[in-house]
Amino acid sequence: MSATIEKQELAIGSEAPDFTLPGIDGINYSLHTLIDSKQAVAVIFSCNHCPYVQAYEERLIALQHEFVAQNVALVCVNSNDDTNYPQDSYSEMIIRAQREEFNFLYLRDHTQQVARTFGAKYTPEAYLFDHEGILRYNGRIDDNWQDPALVKEQTLRDAIRAVLSDQPVASPVTHAIGCTIKWKQG
Repeated sequence: MSATIEKQELAIGSEAPDFTLPGIDGINYSLHTLIDSKQAVAVIFSCNHCPYVQAYEERLIALQHEFVAQNVALVCVNSNDDTNYPQDSYSEMIIRAQREEFNFLYLRDHTQQVARTFGAKYTPEAYLFDHEGILRYNGRIDDNWQDPALVKEQTLRDAIRAVLSDQPVASPVTHAIGCTIKWKQG
């Protein structure tokens, strides 16, 4: 039986809800501090065990590499229940990030409050904020999780480019496809 989870929906144009979460490097990161120092910040709900997330890891590494010079940060947040999904524990996050050579922040939302505040449902699911902390995009990373060679729409990349150019995002909301966030029971 699933626990009832009350989540709000973060709408396009909303201000970024601040959070402070521990990163796999042992440092606590505040979203507002990141936004204050970046041109754009993409918060991506993620985890270790989801095959959709695993399929996107190399693309996320490439995306961070592409936009690092433009002062853009990708911030992956793992909110999954680590009691029933021990592969999503903080210690396993550290191991995976080192093995896969993540070049983006990977944070742990142990209480799941950040995922609830954002209204996140899937891993991966992206929320892109501009330099003023305004939500400009929510949804998928691209349109083909299975095969990068068949991607026709690089949705998150296009949204980042629009934000950096101070242009409207062509498709500000898309349907994220992935595993559901694994909520704690009770």
